[in-house]
Amino acid sequence: MPYLSRIRINPLRSGSQPLLKNPHKMKIEVLGGVPARAQDEPVLWRLDTFDRHQPQLLVLTHTKPNWDHIVERAGWPGADGEHALIRDYEPLLSRLVIGREFGFRLTANPVQSTATPDKLTEHQRKAVDNAPTSDGRSRLRRGFRVGYRSARHQMDWLLRRVSKAGFEIPLARTAEAGAPGMPEQGDPVPDVRLVAGRQLRFHKKRPQQEQKPPITLVTATFEGRLRVTDPELLRSVLLNGLGPAKRYGCGLLTLAPLSETRNHG
Repeated sequence: MPYLSRIRINPLRSGSQPLLKNPHKMKIEVLGGVPARAQDEPVLWRLDTFDRHQPQLLVLTHTKPNWDHIVERAGWPGADGEHALIRDYEPLLSRLVIGREFGFRLTANPVQSTATPDKLTEHQRKAVDNAPTSDGRSRLRRGFRVGYRSARHQMDWLLRRVSKAGFEIPLARTAEAGAPGMPEQGDPVPDVRLVAGRQLRFHKKRPQQEQKPPITLVTATFEGRLRVTDPELLRSVLLNGLGPAKRYGCGLLTLAPLSETRNHG
C-alpha cells in the first residue's frame, strides 16, 4: 500500500543544514525511515522550499514509514502541530479517471544525452581522453547527461514527456505574459509554469575524502494543471516517478484538487 508523507523541516537547526544542501545526505535519511523496504522498491521524495522558513519534505513510499529520526534531527520536536503527516495514497489513485483534471507539482531533472557537450567537466574530459579512436572521435558507449539550463528547454523537456506519462496539459484559460519558458501573451500556452530552478553541486562523502568530482544536479520545479488521459499509466508515473535523478529528490509528481493547488501533499 503506498503512502505519501509530509515532514516539516526546521531550517535553523544544525541537523537540517546538511540535508537541505546535500541531496545525497537527504536520500540517506529518507531511506532510513522505510525499514520494511524491498531492495527494488522505489522511494520518491521532494523538498519544497517555497516558504524558506518552513520547508517541507514530501516522500512517497510503498510501505508505511516512520520519520521520528528526521523530526528529532531536523524538524520541530516539542512544537505544536503535526510534525510528520502520513497518508494512505490509494484514495487519490482511485480518483484517476480519463478527463479528470488536477493541479500538479513536479521537481524534475531535465537532461539531454549528448556525446559532445558544449563545456566538458574535468571528469568528462578524462572519459573522452581515455576512449579515443584512430580518427580522434570518442568511443564512448553512451553520451553524457547534461542538464537543460534555460527555461525554454526545461519546459520543452516536460511537454515532450506528458503524453507517455498518462496525462496532457490543457491550454491556459488566460495566458500570462512573460511566464518562464512560455510564448508571449496572446499565443495559446499550456497551463504550466516553471516556478523554481536550482543548480546543486555536492559530494557523496566529505570533499577531502571524495576522489570523484562533485555531482552537479540541475532541477526545475513545475506547477500547473493536467488532464488524465491514461489512468494506469499516470498511476505508474505517480508511484515510480518521472525523469532521472529520483534518488536525489527529483521525479515525484504530486496532484491536488484544483481548488487546493498550493497544497500538494
